[in-house]
Amino acid sequence: MDADGSVDMFSKVLESQLLQSAKLVEEQLDSEIQKLDRMDEDELEHLKEKRLQALRKAQQQKQEWLSKGHGEYREIPSERDFFQEVKESKNVVCHFYKDSTFRCKILDRHLAILSKKHLETKFLKLNVEKAPFLCERLRVKVIPTLALLKDGKTQDYVVGFTDLGNTDDFTTEMLEWRLGCSDILNYSGNLMEPPSQSQKKFGTNFTKLEKKTIRGKKYDSDSDDD
Repeated sequence: MDADGSVDMFSKVLESQLLQSAKLVEEQLDSEIQKLDRMDEDELEHLKEKRLQALRKAQQQKQEWLSKGHGEYREIPSERDFFQEVKESKNVVCHFYKDSTFRCKILDRHLAILSKKHLETKFLKLNVEKAPFLCERLRVKVIPTLALLKDGKTQDYVVGFTDLGNTDDFTTEMLEWRLGCSDILNYSGNLMEPPSQSQKKFGTNFTKLEKKTIRGKKYDSDSDDD
């Protein structure tokens, strides 16, 4: 068979596959339409009410998060404030920083963006010079460090930029992926590998992160008095 014949055969096979795919989609749509047609008014009203309830619940959850300080990247003034903030929210990212460390300002920019995108997570920053006891308790030694807390316990840490490509030029998407690997925010992409944009920029020398759980202490009402 000559080259032209191979091309023609390939084209026919591709066309056949496309037709089959289109037919399958059409059948699925027909099935959904028929299902809706078979519903009586009571069933349609019930379906509508369920969707409205889901929307109301989502809106209530959003308002609850906002009332607890989610939706913005905030600085807290003291260690005591840290314990209270952590008690209130299920997912917390706290940036331990120093004014004199310029890489902290790099993280500030990315965290401010993520705080608006991920309302389900509270984003905070705390000056290490105002939190000596807390830094010792959480073993914060490298600046910057992100402490990732879930249900009042330290779940994981992002120390420096090692997990972000070992570069100051990492993207917000890269940090978002890293936080998603610790299940501290709702990540919609593929957790098995970093974002493709970052992968092209920094090469392929990334190790796939497994979800890590670092045992921490639960901050209960007694913690403020420790």
